[in-house]
Amino acid sequence: MKVVLFCGGMGMRLREVSERVPKPMVTIGYRPILWNVMKYYAHFGHKDFILCLGYGADIVKDYFLKYDECVSNDFVLSKGGAHVELLSLDIEDWRITFAYTGVNASIGQRLRAVQKYLGEDEIFLANYSDGLTDLHLPEYIGRFAEHDCVAGLLSVRPTFTTHIIRTEPSGVVTKLEDMDKSGIRINGGYFIFRREIFSYIQDKEELVHEPFQRLMKERKLWAYNYDGFWAAMDTFKDKQQLDDLLAKGNPPWQVWNKFVI
Repeated sequence: MKVVLFCGGMGMRLREVSERVPKPMVTIGYRPILWNVMKYYAHFGHKDFILCLGYGADIVKDYFLKYDECVSNDFVLSKGGAHVELLSLDIEDWRITFAYTGVNASIGQRLRAVQKYLGEDEIFLANYSDGLTDLHLPEYIGRFAEHDCVAGLLSVRPTFTTHIIRTEPSGVVTKLEDMDKSGIRINGGYFIFRREIFSYIQDKEELVHEPFQRLMKERKLWAYNYDGFWAAMDTFKDKQQLDDLLAKGNPPWQVWNKFVI
């Protein structure tokens, strides 16, 4: 399946990292978070990517045009550095379409803009470029296929710390509970779409607002509850936590380094 990735974000809450680098290109270790998302999909055999570019599009393009396989792969150096033998490759069999979809476009508009690149595919995958998971993708896709729905998304528990407050009309607090103990679930991305999704998106609409409301009315939106690892890199603190997981070794989202059947 083709994989559409939304890469136009500015990452305003990550400006501590860089004033110039677009959010998808903020690194975890040696590689951008975008690369980690793409590597995840490629591990499960989905290597045809469509990148919806916006802010910092030139940086994303330049990164892949000058891609260095030696950064994340073992290699043998010989002849005084004149010969490099790579022992494995990352992106040799990836196909990447770079599509500029505007700086201020909504997710819905970015998706509409790349419809022409999807060919005749009846089902395709789509995702934000800042979320990581260890979800077993084939099982997720298989479960979606069992439902007569137009769109599917990952339903996860929030990873940020906050409190839910319930009050009487007067403002007197009656309940205060941690978000992670409330049972609330949030949209974790990792969308699956049938081609019909485009008939639900009108001009200037955000994907998860009006289009998803229409789908819900027709019982055509499906969510997959997942309680395994999921994390989004929205803030500098999130980046630090992901960097720490990588530094400890065997980070949970790097399923390509694990035995996954």
